[in-house]
Amino acid sequence: MSDLRKLQIPYPIIVEGKYDRLRLLSVCDAAVLTTDGFGIFKKNERLGLFRQLSRQTPVILLTDSDGAGKVIRSHLTSAIPKDRLIQLYIPQIPGKEKRKDAPSAEGTLGVEGMERQLLWNLLAPFEDSDTLKRRAENPLCKADFYADGLTGQAESARKRDELAGRLELPAGMTPNALLAALRILVTYEEYCELVGRV
Repeated sequence: MSDLRKLQIPYPIIVEGKYDRLRLLSVCDAAVLTTDGFGIFKKNERLGLFRQLSRQTPVILLTDSDGAGKVIRSHLTSAIPKDRLIQLYIPQIPGKEKRKDAPSAEGTLGVEGMERQLLWNLLAPFEDSDTLKRRAENPLCKADFYADGLTGQAESARKRDELAGRLELPAGMTPNALLAALRILVTYEEYCELVGRV
């Protein structure tokens, strides 16, 4: 299904791991964030980021359909207001991901093992025709971070933390995570004003 056009999804999507993220990015342009599996139980800053994003926009949650995925989903469902959470589910399909030597404990495929067409159909109802227009209006990118000293300098981590704090985002965010959050939370003009105070 390589001829599938990429969907433009305006909402952040939360998945469990990096391979789930890569699979979704093959079918859509979106801010896809990971829980790092059970790492979400240890990383308060990650949960804080998800909560802050949900104050600004609905958030899509898509975990595996196995026991671990259900535990992670339950944790996030209790932390994010229900009216800000879009719950999506994959079917329980027996199988094993190609990169793995053995199937999961329950013998079912996770998000990374889903057919692209299935994921496309799952996300298509949430496509926003205005997303491309908004992204064009907010050209914030890594080059801005470098030019503004948020990457590549000795004080970059401190500056990112200060900028994050002004938006009630957690400290310690990676440049990529902060960039994804900023593109959702602020306009380019608002970013320029905020970074001028850092």
